[in-house]
Amino acid sequence: MKIAFYAGTYVKNKDGAVRSMYQLVASFLKAGHEVMVWSPDVHEHDSHDHPVVKMPSVPIPLYPDYKLGFYSSATEKELDRFAPDIVHIATPDIIGHNFLKYANKRNIPVGSVYHTDFPSYLSYYRIGFLEPVAWRYLRSFYNRCDILFVPSSEMKSKLEAQGIERMGTWTRGIDRALFSPARRSENLREAWGVGRRKVIAYAGRFVWYKDIQVVMDVYRKFREGRHADDVLFVMIGSGPEEEELRRQMPDAVFPGYLSGEALPEAYASSDLFLFPSTTEAFGNVVLEAASTGLPSVVSDEGGCQGIVGQSGAGFVVPARDTEAFYARCVELIEDSSLYEELRKRGLEYAASQSWDVINGKVIDRYLELVDRR
Repeated sequence: MKIAFYAGTYVKNKDGAVRSMYQLVASFLKAGHEVMVWSPDVHEHDSHDHPVVKMPSVPIPLYPDYKLGFYSSATEKELDRFAPDIVHIATPDIIGHNFLKYANKRNIPVGSVYHTDFPSYLSYYRIGFLEPVAWRYLRSFYNRCDILFVPSSEMKSKLEAQGIERMGTWTRGIDRALFSPARRSENLREAWGVGRRKVIAYAGRFVWYKDIQVVMDVYRKFREGRHADDVLFVMIGSGPEEEELRRQMPDAVFPGYLSGEALPEAYASSDLFLFPSTTEAFGNVVLEAASTGLPSVVSDEGGCQGIVGQSGAGFVVPARDTEAFYARCVELIEDSSLYEELRKRGLEYAASQSWDVINGKVIDRYLELVDRR
């Protein structure tokens, strides 16, 4: 197949969604297919073994890490020259809409992926009243695709309730050579000043829709409780709320945004993973944590609960319930046999999540769509 691939951002290791895109493209190429990628957000230093077109763009106000791109007649000519058999749209934005129109007009099959649960963000920005508008747009967009891949049964049920049709399941795999407990570094722990303490890690954007208020509240409860001297919080990532996090978590370590081998080294050098976000479509970070040997404590809303539920590698607690998150973290610190059992389950589950097998299901479905068309 010749696959035209559109992504709102295609910067290597930028976040879990982009890491998934790179793995999918790698699987396409490995299986002998041809891929051409278009994106408004491409890093000039990233190397690729397939054509990547950087589209014109401007930074998004209040969110400069991401770009607003523009589709033009030049893009259409590039698509015509490439002559795709199928169009893959990773981001349902304005450019994605134009790629969808292009494919529909030329009777080319279209596949999309629900990487991010955008409507769930709106209430965190106090514009929850726009959620029905967002769902109307997404319903129209995805129902014009031939297939929408969703990461979990929970997300599939949520989208079905919004009237979205023709869905398939594509979970996420893990690179176990990269995300391995063997990357644990005593030198890094020493640099963090861990000592004999347990490290509670968070990894992700520092934004309210990741429910970071819960992390701050759990931190406060530890400082006020009997384990004040037994834990160290390590906050991996960056984002607009970093100043507030640093203010409320003065004893925490902030190693910054990490990528490459530095990210799994930070995971493996921690002891448990606290991730209360309710807005995840899947929750790649939870699978990454399990693969590096960290039990997780996650919310019962959003995609993370599916990973922990299937793997048994942690606890699922009521969303935004600080007491429950704190209690489960304490349980993991105090009960070493329970901790080792959950850690073992996570490592076994990660071993079964091969990218080749998982991505092969997408490739097979795309071949069916192309043959049928």
